[in-house]
Amino acid sequence: MLVIPAIDLKDGHCVRLKQGRMDDATSYGDDPVAMAARWVDAGARRLHLVDLNGAFEGKPVNGEAVTAIARAYPGLPIQIGGGIRSAATIEHYLDAGVGYVIIGTQAVKQPEFVGEMCRLFPGRVIVGLDARDGFVATDGWAEVSTLKATELAKRFADDGVSSIVYTDIARDGMMQGVNLEATVDLARDGGLPVIASGGVTNLDDIRALAGVADQGILGAITGRAIYEGSLDVAAAQRLCDQLEGAAGTTTSGRN
Repeated sequence: MLVIPAIDLKDGHCVRLKQGRMDDATSYGDDPVAMAARWVDAGARRLHLVDLNGAFEGKPVNGEAVTAIARAYPGLPIQIGGGIRSAATIEHYLDAGVGYVIIGTQAVKQPEFVGEMCRLFPGRVIVGLDARDGFVATDGWAEVSTLKATELAKRFADDGVSSIVYTDIARDGMMQGVNLEATVDLARDGGLPVIASGGVTNLDDIRALAGVADQGILGAITGRAIYEGSLDVAAAQRLCDQLEGAAGTTTSGRN
């Protein structure tokens, strides 16, 4: 399982929001490339970038920062979400060196768009499902739909989607722990690998997620916890590797 540091971009700054509220942002620096370097040096094997302005405006706003990070680390898988609502935007990011694009709002409002983009860019599309009380939210979490996250995930299982990034909005940025049950339910019922997001606070959360990785948990995105020091990226990834190794040893012992 991957531990994936989040870099959320607002007005060119690296910030974290509480429950997606743009007016409740904490800034952690104005050099996104330097922030990426911090997490790469700590052993991160993938980065999660979010264009927060883009999520609200429906088009890329912090694209230059995203491109700069991708070009600084050409061999590092990077996933980007926020304002991705056209094939041209996806093509731009992929040409810049980004590994995966995350379709969020458009996946809810125009589900057929996901299938079209998967056919155009096979293996490069992730769907971002952000939920409040199990119902999917859109437009930077400003609107909550009547669609259940699990039902929507099922729609995309046959489209060629790489994975689902699942965020529990109530937990995001609140340092209250991950919603393990909802995350596992989505992986099991949705039929796609899930990257957990929202509330990943400490090694206990990492241990809990890694313990159910075999049920379809691909990774864990963490933001405020690594910026405020309650979770160490290197230690978290090391724990995942150790648990995976132990599980492999146990399995081999049964054969």
